[in-house]
Amino acid sequence: MTVNDLDKSRIPAHLAVIMDGNGRWAKAHSLPTRLKGHEAGAEAVRRALKACDLMGVRYLTLYTFSTENWKRPKAEVEGLMALLSRFLDANVEELREKGIRLRIMGEREPLPEALLAKLDKACEYTRPGQKLDLILALNYGSRLEIARAAAKAAKAALAGELDPDSLDEETFSRFLYLPDVPDPELMIRTGGEMRLSNFLLWQLSYSELYVTPKFWPDLETEDIIAAVAAYQKRDRRFGEVSL
Repeated sequence: MTVNDLDKSRIPAHLAVIMDGNGRWAKAHSLPTRLKGHEAGAEAVRRALKACDLMGVRYLTLYTFSTENWKRPKAEVEGLMALLSRFLDANVEELREKGIRLRIMGEREPLPEALLAKLDKACEYTRPGQKLDLILALNYGSRLEIARAAAKAAKAALAGELDPDSLDEETFSRFLYLPDVPDPELMIRTGGEMRLSNFLLWQLSYSELYVTPKFWPDLETEDIIAAVAAYQKRDRRFGEVSL
């Protein structure tokens, strides 16, 4: 499967990915720690960016670290934060050169201050990029995002800035983390699990889902192109009747 096999008029503008299976990949390869799988997964991110570049995808959202991931062993959490820091060091120049804008969605606390400073700097440095928005869902949980949005809407109503009776889906969406980003047309989950894991519950309401048994570190550029090809074969009706 190559990009030439795709219908260029039906490329999803926004692709979301649950990058699952890093730990299982490390175990399958008899590696000493799960972190080795996460390190291999960082290379898969580069391949995903290549696939998006080839296809012309405008937004790529990666489920990088969930609010639930803090429950993992301390050494693994610290290793993940260090890995992200190294990823920024190694790739921020290339992101800017290729017109890729880095963005973050999620809660800032309790992320390490040094990492937040580096993320803020990288986001600002790559802001001019207009080819692709690389969105890292970091310390992200969809239920928390929706709760935060509801609180913001309530405060706006109390301040007289919002008529509660006028609150509809479009208005509510403006209170989410990144209201300017369109909903994903396609969500890919690696590792074979059949669940959303508290990821973009609001935004994925009408997204097409594609699950592959491949672990994230094994995902190749061609696999992502194949997922888009499968997406293009589906009839997206949005509740309407197909005639």
